[in-house]
Amino acid sequence: MDLSNLWAGFGTALTPSHLMFAAIGVLLGTAIGVLPGIGPAMAVALLLPVTYGLDPTAAFIMFAGIYYGGMFGGSTTSILLNTPGESAAVVTAIEGNPMARKGRGPQALAAAAIGHFTGGILGTIALVLLAPLIAGLAVDIGAPDYFAIMVLSFVAVTSVLGKSRVRGYASLLIGLTIGLVGLDEMTGQSRLTFGALHLADGIDVVIVAVGLFAVGESLWVAAHLRHNQSEAIPVGRPWLSRSDLRRTWKPWLRGPVIGFPFGAIPAGGAEIPTFLSYVTEKRLSRRPEEFGKGAIEGVAGPESTASASAAGTLVSMLTLGLPTTAVAAVMLAAFQQYGIQPGPLLFQRESALVWALIASLFIGLVLLLLINLPMAPVWAKLLRIPRPYLYAGILFFASVGAYAVSGSVIDLILLYVIGVIGFAMRRFGLPVLPAIIGVILGPAAEQQMRRALQISDGDLTGLVNSPLAIAVYVLVAVLLAWPLARKLVRRKEPAKV
Repeated sequence: MDLSNLWAGFGTALTPSHLMFAAIGVLLGTAIGVLPGIGPAMAVALLLPVTYGLDPTAAFIMFAGIYYGGMFGGSTTSILLNTPGESAAVVTAIEGNPMARKGRGPQALAAAAIGHFTGGILGTIALVLLAPLIAGLAVDIGAPDYFAIMVLSFVAVTSVLGKSRVRGYASLLIGLTIGLVGLDEMTGQSRLTFGALHLADGIDVVIVAVGLFAVGESLWVAAHLRHNQSEAIPVGRPWLSRSDLRRTWKPWLRGPVIGFPFGAIPAGGAEIPTFLSYVTEKRLSRRPEEFGKGAIEGVAGPESTASASAAGTLVSMLTLGLPTTAVAAVMLAAFQQYGIQPGPLLFQRESALVWALIASLFIGLVLLLLINLPMAPVWAKLLRIPRPYLYAGILFFASVGAYAVSGSVIDLILLYVIGVIGFAMRRFGLPVLPAIIGVILGPAAEQQMRRALQISDGDLTGLVNSPLAIAVYVLVAVLLAWPLARKLVRRKEPAKV
């Protein structure tokens, strides 16, 4: 690509007015991302009417800031309150919240902020240099490949969480069942709606995620409040130590390698690559026993991956007009609002706007780091709020977020029903994360499987008729067989002694 276009984009994005819109976007995105259930997609959607009178370049610069700011805000509540602000921050809660409970909340937030900056910068550089190549690959990937990738995510997330795979698959089954609610996209038949018209469109992922995490966690804490209300969680030191840096710099650099390609193809946005990043970091770590108890690698890797994935989603959206995440879909609607159609000719017809948008991604990431890294101790002090008030506030904002989805009281009822399910899952030791991925990716996996079988006239070999699908299934087999192989090796070792 001609880098002169990028320099021209910086010239546009660095004007005082556009810098102001970038800063506003980052601040709004972070603030809204911190609120449980109100993620960057909803923020961009709510701000669409506000931008009618704005210049298109200024509007998209602000949207880009909201995108990255919202992702970082979601990771803040994941770390501090075990309540993801949006789905890409779900994995961060696994290690970030135990770190916060040990008094290392600022370190977790700093690792997340630097991870977002590193992953976003490397991902945006890849966007500038590799957009045509990635777009070409995305066009060639078919339904069997998508289905295989989603099966890999199902197996990976149930393989690394908890001590029991049975509980992991039970949680996944709960999520897949919730994901089936609504009308069958191919036949139009109702499934698990029980005659309720409100359920015809399914249950929104925001309601499920907030219900299982925020409401379920609040109910669980309330049930045990008498036993653990004596001590306040310490805030800890605000910066990363040398040991922390030695453990995080490699995950920060590995994140974009996983996140950017997955973001560029329509396979679930940032959810799948963050799960795979977590699996990778656990496999490569010299301290795998710390995972689940507050391993900083489990924060640094997925956060860098999520940010790089956000840059990757813009590849398909800008070059093909194909949104791969909810935010990209809303931004596509914003382009159409201004009479602009993303696609192969966008870089020719709207060159100044596109390159200003890409340049603003670099600027927004720098602003995000400068604003949020010094604020890590401030965010961590949320943990000093007395728990009854803290979780009452969480329930309030969770209810606001659920009601904002469609303005229906039924959504509030669903929120608390799912919250009770989340409480029961904690009571019986079922991990929550497989249920979330089941809800997010279950319907898409079903759709891709049925498409692949339609193409092959029902022949099951249609699911494994490409090199990529075969390679992914081999990886799935390795993930399934590895624990069994380790058990067999451990059983043989004492016999030799």
